[in-house]
Amino acid sequence: MNRLDLHSKIGRTVVQDGREFLFFSGTAYLGMGGVEAFEKLVIEGISKYGISHGLSRVNNVRLAVYEQFEVFFAEKAKAEKSLVWSSGFLAGTAAISYLKKDAHQIFIAPDTHPAVLAEGLHPFPNPSFDYWIGYCKETCERLPTSNILILANAVDPLKPAVHDFDWIRELPSRHHYTLLIDDSHAFGILGEDIFGTYSQWKNLPVNLVISGSLGKGLSLPAGIILADEKTVSGISQMSIFRTSSPPTPGFLQAFLQGQHLFEAQRTKSKSNLSLFKSLLGKHSEFLQSGDFPVFSFPDKSWAAALEAAGIIVSSFPYPKPTDPFANRIVVSGCHEESDILILYKAITSLI
Repeated sequence: MNRLDLHSKIGRTVVQDGREFLFFSGTAYLGMGGVEAFEKLVIEGISKYGISHGLSRVNNVRLAVYEQFEVFFAEKAKAEKSLVWSSGFLAGTAAISYLKKDAHQIFIAPDTHPAVLAEGLHPFPNPSFDYWIGYCKETCERLPTSNILILANAVDPLKPAVHDFDWIRELPSRHHYTLLIDDSHAFGILGEDIFGTYSQWKNLPVNLVISGSLGKGLSLPAGIILADEKTVSGISQMSIFRTSSPPTPGFLQAFLQGQHLFEAQRTKSKSNLSLFKSLLGKHSEFLQSGDFPVFSFPDKSWAAALEAAGIIVSSFPYPKPTDPFANRIVVSGCHEESDILILYKAITSLI
């Protein structure tokens, strides 16, 4: 598949050398970039607050929209507190830096994102999530009373696979557990609403901390941490928060004002996913999990064939350049039913 160097907006379609392609790639799962009403709210927010906020959050001059966003997001996610950041990577780095200092033992799932891996921490070497769960259970049975930190993604976006954490209830109760989940690929699409998986796992016998990027499903150039008041307060005292610049405030205002738009896109995204799943039926060539709108396929030559048919999908080595190709079709809220029918027709010629 050829590399595309674009000079215009990436949305439902992309244009290369004068030719328009349907775009079934990326991580903008709700397709908010294609919602003109949301774009208008963003522009209004930037006009009100400026293109950036060149002050620390702890400056004596502050914008109220940051705290308004944090209170709203935490309430909707059913967390005690939240803390907004300029990126999900920064949020994850802050969370793991704060949590690892008290941990006697750290269990790291095989697909854990680098954002929540401090220096010297590495994902479990066996790629099987189920095997890792077994390892965690066996090790916890042998350990004396300990503070145990568990790191994982809400979803493996490459396989793809939505992860279940109910197994943590089976771990020995003598330990104190903290669970840090990266929700970057969950915000917008997984959980009860667009606010991620915190509410889904909040009743586990753990200190639950969620971090992640809001720049994927929610299309906000920001990151967030969700946790109890003690944890968020502790992280907010760290230099990494006190000295870092916050995200552009206009986007946060647009989010607060545009909840009806997000709700509509979530509904449309689910409908598009349901349609494509029903068309594919039980074709074993594709892997897909739960409500995650990503379909992986093994043959990277399909990407070039689909491109010839006017369709762009993901196909590149990830995360390292030496890794196998990640071949994925992403069905988002920006697509129309006719787009999905065109995609399916092109796929049937390959299967």
